[in-house]
Amino acid sequence: MKNAQEYIENNKQRFLDELLDLLRIPSISADPSYKNDVLRCAGFVAQSLRDAGCDVVEICPTSHVKNGAAKEGYPVIYGEKLIDKKLPTVLVYGHYDVQPPDPLDLWDAPPFEPVIKKTKVHPDGAIFARGSCDDKGQTYMHVKAFEAMVKTGSLPCNVKFCVEGEEEVGSPSFRPFVEQNKEKLACDVVLCSDTSIIANDVPSITTGVRGLAYLQVEVTGPGRDLHSGVYGGGVANPINVLAEIISKLIDENGHITIPGFYDDVLEEGEKERAAMNRAPFNLQDYMDDLGIGAVQGEDGYTTTERTSIRPALDCNGIWGGYTGEGSKTVLPSKAFAKISMRLVPHQRSEKVYDLFEKHFKSLAPPSVKVKVIRMHGGEPGVTPTNTPEYQAAFKAVAKTFGKEPIPKREGGYIPIVSLFKDVLDVDSILMGFGLNSDAIHSPNEHYGLFNFYKGIETIPYYYRYYTELKS
Repeated sequence: MKNAQEYIENNKQRFLDELLDLLRIPSISADPSYKNDVLRCAGFVAQSLRDAGCDVVEICPTSHVKNGAAKEGYPVIYGEKLIDKKLPTVLVYGHYDVQPPDPLDLWDAPPFEPVIKKTKVHPDGAIFARGSCDDKGQTYMHVKAFEAMVKTGSLPCNVKFCVEGEEEVGSPSFRPFVEQNKEKLACDVVLCSDTSIIANDVPSITTGVRGLAYLQVEVTGPGRDLHSGVYGGGVANPINVLAEIISKLIDENGHITIPGFYDDVLEEGEKERAAMNRAPFNLQDYMDDLGIGAVQGEDGYTTTERTSIRPALDCNGIWGGYTGEGSKTVLPSKAFAKISMRLVPHQRSEKVYDLFEKHFKSLAPPSVKVKVIRMHGGEPGVTPTNTPEYQAAFKAVAKTFGKEPIPKREGGYIPIVSLFKDVLDVDSILMGFGLNSDAIHSPNEHYGLFNFYKGIETIPYYYRYYTELKS
């Protein structure tokens, strides 16, 4: 291990330079106009795994069925180094695609021209670029940690890599790929760093994530756009109707009004809730960071609980009518909204979709027609903490941070947790190093140099401790 850590220390600048090159590739999976860039990024990741020491590297084509027809997906990059079939096998998961950078005018620098700046949270500097934290920077930590072990002859177990290119659009091709490649991906544990820690001086390990049900609704009134002066007041306005329906989805107590929505929600006990709320959290700092004057949510729960162990419903976008410069007195024919629901154990996305659609349509007046389009979703997941897989992560983080990590639940959706459990029957260890303040999915996304290097330093210890605990 000493040689691996020395190798890391001697190659820090090169590791950073390579990551900056990776971040310059605009691998936006949601926008078809960036297809060549996404494929170029896949090639970059594949070459990085070859250079790091994988004996086998494959750029695996993927596909999925959409509207009854097969649709080509972005490739999964697979790599492996199998040193002894008697040793445990760790499967590293990450993704090389990124969120769209819009709105561009809110970035301090172009999103795909990474810059390093010091901040209050990151006094050693942070990399500002789309994908720096989510998830290129965190995936690349694993590549470089693996390289350090291979080059110094200190790799203690078998390692496989599985890096996909569609995570930011719901991973439509990934489940079919995993189901078709069970033998290739067979492992003892999945290691993923697409998560965060509480703070740079408060290490933590994510032990659970929420699920997701994401959809789009369409409300149609008249068969064409109408003059609001001629028809206003006499014909239902789809935007008004949509806004009214959305306002009825959550009551004054922050409770989601969909009948049956809470039937399967796991109610955490007082002991678990008390332990969760012992984690450091300053409400005023939280509000100051977000620029808000107050928090809100489901009555009877803290902000920490509302964003992790409780479900949520949010309108993610709403549009219709005329939104250009100047004015246009139009009563629109249609209005649209995108809505997400965050799910907790033991909710299932398909059941929630059904409940939502039934309730949403019941709220619509006869003056409009409503269409609900299911887009993507997945199930919540929880990782047990009494296993060698988790204990190895606990020891590794404690080793490099100098203090024991706090187990925590996250509010985001990481589909691989339930997917790998369902298909491969293995648990996922979510040993991330980002911070919630790193603005992932937002303008000025960034990732601290401290966090990048700390991840590379910690990962080799995970392999070492896991191999020892499994022997």
